[in-house]
Amino acid sequence: MTRQRLVIIGGDAAGMSAASQARRLKGPDELEIVAFERGNFTSYSACGIPYWVGGDVEGPDRLVARSPEEHRARDIDVRLRSEVTELDLDGQRVRVRDLASGGTSWTGYDRLVIATGARPVRPPLPGIDAAGVHGVQTLDDGQALLDTLGAVNGTAGRRAVVVGAGYIGVEMAEALLNRGYGVTVLNRGEQPMSTLDPDMGRLVHEAMDGLGITTVGGAEVTKILTSGDGRVRAVATEDAEYPADVVVLGMGVEPETTLARAAGLPVGASGGLLTDLSMRVRGRADVWAGGDCVEVLDLVSGRERHIPLGTHANKHGQVIGANVAGGYGTFPGVVGTAVSKVCSLEIARTGLRERDAEAVGLRFVTVTIESTSRAGYYPGAAPMTVKMLAERRTGRLLGVQIVGREGAAKRVDIAAVALTAGLTVEQVAALDLGYAPPFSPVWDPVQVAARKAVTAVRAAG
Repeated sequence: MTRQRLVIIGGDAAGMSAASQARRLKGPDELEIVAFERGNFTSYSACGIPYWVGGDVEGPDRLVARSPEEHRARDIDVRLRSEVTELDLDGQRVRVRDLASGGTSWTGYDRLVIATGARPVRPPLPGIDAAGVHGVQTLDDGQALLDTLGAVNGTAGRRAVVVGAGYIGVEMAEALLNRGYGVTVLNRGEQPMSTLDPDMGRLVHEAMDGLGITTVGGAEVTKILTSGDGRVRAVATEDAEYPADVVVLGMGVEPETTLARAAGLPVGASGGLLTDLSMRVRGRADVWAGGDCVEVLDLVSGRERHIPLGTHANKHGQVIGANVAGGYGTFPGVVGTAVSKVCSLEIARTGLRERDAEAVGLRFVTVTIESTSRAGYYPGAAPMTVKMLAERRTGRLLGVQIVGREGAAKRVDIAAVALTAGLTVEQVAALDLGYAPPFSPVWDPVQVAARKAVTAVRAAG
């Protein structure tokens, strides 16, 4: 039997999950696996970087699920500090640059997996490349930020500016606050967390202000100001300047598809690669893609979206690994579930926001309720706000957003399952959920919202 070669571009969640699954199904005598990674780590939790920076977890080793040495012990040829710079799809080969020596060479493949991830949004502002300005996407990025923080430590009145108030922005604001910095968050929108509707984002804003984090809405950054030694000293908007010893960019990420675009592979509206249900790149029989560089089907809206999450990336890798090794798997889509926190405030969402539903032509009702994480009389009961969207006439659940204290965020999983199953709010209200005073009120907050949504759907006709 002729041995085939699988080449993987990217050594994190999707790429190495694909490699591991393929190796489970085919031994090294049947399938050679070569993985190129331009960084220094494989199979790590990028989601854990803010908690490493904030001192909650040790790192970076604690964030690595499987080291290059562990992969190599399973006959997966991991090549670090190796950047793929060109795809020759017709010739079935990739050009690779050794970042240590600068030399380049071609490597052929029978099957190719593109798992190039996402890159932080970094607008071309004056001073954006100054020392002390950091994007945070990889473990190397996290270490670079910690090096900067270490150099600034001991300075009285240390100040940090976070540009952007999405997941990374609010998590990094907490991390820097934990490090003893005065933190200012500059956000283009009026409220943080654009993944929520503005009324729910306002709750996050109020909580951040209460923690001592200065959150400035409607702030368009125009430049990064530097001192004589080239280090950052402030961030300028159209209206003000905000002093800074360190700046973290938290403006979100975009699919890293530079290679794929140059090779003519299909990308969607948000720039992510387009694949079929098997995660095979559309129009290519020998190329698969997964992780933060692809778009996926939103099961609620029916549209394709870019949703960069490690949970999805690992599932993509499992599907890809099965398919490239001659097995079978599919990735049906997502409902857009995500959770985060800023200090003790938990933030969760799944499904559609109001503007998402409007964009696809859905008519809907919304309800918002206040409840608690436990029975109100039980010690430790914490407040929780739940917002729910339901389709008019049908009552189909469309989305849920939750902001609250301990015990709030993971309740969104109830809604995620309901969305995946296509349940109506009436069916959600009737779910047989677990109850005891230490865990929930008699009516779980999600079901309280569902009951109110049932009434709203009936009233809307």
